[in-house]
Amino acid sequence: MKSNDWLHGFRHSSPYINAHRGRTVVLTIPGDAIEHGNFINIIHDIALLSSLGVRLVVAFGARPQIQARLDGAGVESSFAKGLRITPQEHLGMVMEAIGGLRAYLESHLSMGLVNSPMHNARIRVSGGNYVAAKPVGVLDGIDFGHTGKVRRVDVAGIEKLLELGHIVLLPPMGYSPTGDAFNLSYEDVGSQVAAALQAEKLMVFIDDPGLQEEDGSLIRELSARQASERLASGAVTGHDADLLRAACDACVKGVRRAHIISYVDDGALLKELFTRDGAGTLVSGDHYEQFRQARVEDIGGILELIQPLEEQGILVRRSREMLETEIDRFVVAERDGTIVGCAALYSYPEEGAGELSCFAVDPNYRRAGRGDEILAMVEKLARGQGIQKLFVLTTQTEHWFRERGFQPSTVQALPGPKLASYNTQRNSKVFFKPL
Repeated sequence: MKSNDWLHGFRHSSPYINAHRGRTVVLTIPGDAIEHGNFINIIHDIALLSSLGVRLVVAFGARPQIQARLDGAGVESSFAKGLRITPQEHLGMVMEAIGGLRAYLESHLSMGLVNSPMHNARIRVSGGNYVAAKPVGVLDGIDFGHTGKVRRVDVAGIEKLLELGHIVLLPPMGYSPTGDAFNLSYEDVGSQVAAALQAEKLMVFIDDPGLQEEDGSLIRELSARQASERLASGAVTGHDADLLRAACDACVKGVRRAHIISYVDDGALLKELFTRDGAGTLVSGDHYEQFRQARVEDIGGILELIQPLEEQGILVRRSREMLETEIDRFVVAERDGTIVGCAALYSYPEEGAGELSCFAVDPNYRRAGRGDEILAMVEKLARGQGIQKLFVLTTQTEHWFRERGFQPSTVQALPGPKLASYNTQRNSKVFFKPL
């Protein structure tokens, strides 16, 4: 790192610092992460987030610690449907393992050594019976004993602690009105608590950089709908499926964004929160990225997007003045306040035709379906205006349009006004698509 690289990054993180201050973020940390060598750095990052005014809830798991406790007692543990079966005789050892891990986390969050990032942090950690649970019961003839699932979250109680600036620590345990204790899935606790609090974010830690494709490449982002489709198709299996299901469920219930990040990668939590593209896999609701009608305040972003394509001769040049008069013809894709895609629709009502024009997607955000989303929005607008066919002039993206139903045509097939202004020097190819 150059001597001033940190300064550039720090300055550019300020919008994200402002955006997250006072927001509720739920961290879902597995027991494997707590045993990993990078966990001390996660503790430091949690302390930093708390210092920046982020309201934090930490839901932690204890599966390896519970297993070690049972193994130490010479007790065999069994699983079904991805859950540990917890008979009455195992419950005491499960509670011992979870209680010990909770004390371990509290001690690490209490550090304040002069030569450490925790100096003067003065973090207050609180927990309690904020999660009511119910038994899983008997499934397919299997009695899960004291294995349970979340029944209710004490939102008011947690909110009071967050208002006081406390980090709320939630173990994978829940309690019933009958006084029974239940061993819970930590990802279920994290997801349900995030949804109940209407948290801004749910952060889910795994050992990989995020969810991966079959070829090992990182899946950068999924909508809640796309995540559900992957789960239904069996494209994601095992514990990754449980985590993705928890993230998707939280988004469906009102959590704005869920992030699946690595507990192995030093600084992954900060990268995900304080940089535009993050470090892992984002599962988003409807508000993270918007496809909408353009507004006057979008003109600067549109110009920045299309200027490189104009310089390459891919798009016809448009002045700011032209955009100001035609902005109501444009639709945009907005990601975190940045315009990453746009298109315009010009209507020729006498011929029942519409032109798809100024179609652009930021190179850094291609191959994620944005072009298809923009095209779908333009087609919907065209149908609403009574347009029966859509045409496009292109010099370099012929195959993309052909793959989406556009058919080659001739220049003479263009509507009269468009034919009169056709630039023969550009020699653009003409494609039509019936709507």
